[in-house]
Amino acid sequence: MHTTRREMLANCGMIGLAALCGSSSLVSEAFAAPGRKRANQMQIGYASITWGGNDVQAMEDIAALGYPGIQLRANTLKEFPDPKQLAAKLAAQKLAFVALSSGLVEIDPAKEKETIETNVAHAKYLAEAGGKYLQLIATFRDQSTATNADLLRLARLMTEIGRQATAFGVQAGFHNHMGTIGQTPAAVDTIMAAVDTKYVKLLLDTAHYFQGGGDPAAAIRKYRRELLFLHLKDVTPATNRVGYRFVELGQGKLNFPAVIAALKEIKFQGWGVIELDGPTPGRTPKESAAMSKAYLEKLGLQV
Repeated sequence: MHTTRREMLANCGMIGLAALCGSSSLVSEAFAAPGRKRANQMQIGYASITWGGNDVQAMEDIAALGYPGIQLRANTLKEFPDPKQLAAKLAAQKLAFVALSSGLVEIDPAKEKETIETNVAHAKYLAEAGGKYLQLIATFRDQSTATNADLLRLARLMTEIGRQATAFGVQAGFHNHMGTIGQTPAAVDTIMAAVDTKYVKLLLDTAHYFQGGGDPAAAIRKYRRELLFLHLKDVTPATNRVGYRFVELGQGKLNFPAVIAALKEIKFQGWGVIELDGPTPGRTPKESAAMSKAYLEKLGLQV
C-alpha cells in the first residue's frame, strides 16, 4: 500500500492514463512539459530581434519579464564568438536557448556549398552554446517567379543542412516567411512534402502564414506531426494601407484564441516564441514584450 506516484505511472502506462488510473493529477504529471507547472501547456519564449542587435539588453529584458527562453540571430556569433561565453550568459539569466535564426538557404547553384557550410557551422555553434533548433529561411525572391523545381531544390538543400546538423544534436526547422519562395501555404505544402522530415521540420510563423494567405490554426492541425516550434506573431495592415506591419500580440488581425485552441487540440508541448521585428513607435522593446506576455496570459497561457 506504499506505492509511489512514479510506480503508479509505470503500472498504468502512458496510454489511456485517465481511463486506467482515474486520476487527472497523474495525467497532468505525465504530460507536463519539463520545468513547467501546468500540463498541456506550450513553453513561451521571446525573440531578440526586437532589440535590433543589442542581444545583451534583450537577454536581460526578456529574463526580467519572466520568459524562460530566447531565440537569437546569427549576429550573436559576432558578439559572442565563443559559444561557451554565450551559454554562460544565458545561464546567468536563466534562459533556455530555444533557437538560432541561422539565415537563408540560397538555391543558386553557385552558392550551394557556402549555404550548406554556413548553416552547418551555425548548427555547431548552436549546439556548443546549449541551443536546440536551427531556423532556416528560403531564398528571398518573388514567390510568383518560383518554379516547382526551385522548391524541390530548396527542400533538398535544407534536408542536407538538417542531416549534417544532427551530428551536433541540432534539429533544423523551415520557417515560412513573406518575401521568399516559401511564402504561400501552397509553397509550404510543396516544401514540407519534399523535405526529409527526419531532418527538417516546420517552424510555423503565425503572422507570415496568415499574411501569405493561410489559416495558422488549420496549419497547426495539418502539420501536427511535423511541427517543431512556432513563432507567435501578429500582423495588421500598414498605416498607409499599403503592405502590412507586425505588431504586439492581440493588436493585429490574427485569431489567437483559435491558434491556442488548435495547439491544445494537438497537445502541443513545445516552444512558442513570440517575435516582433521592431517595437511599435513610442514603445521600448521591453514594453512590447510585456504587452504580448499580458495578452497570452489573458488567454490563459502561463509564461
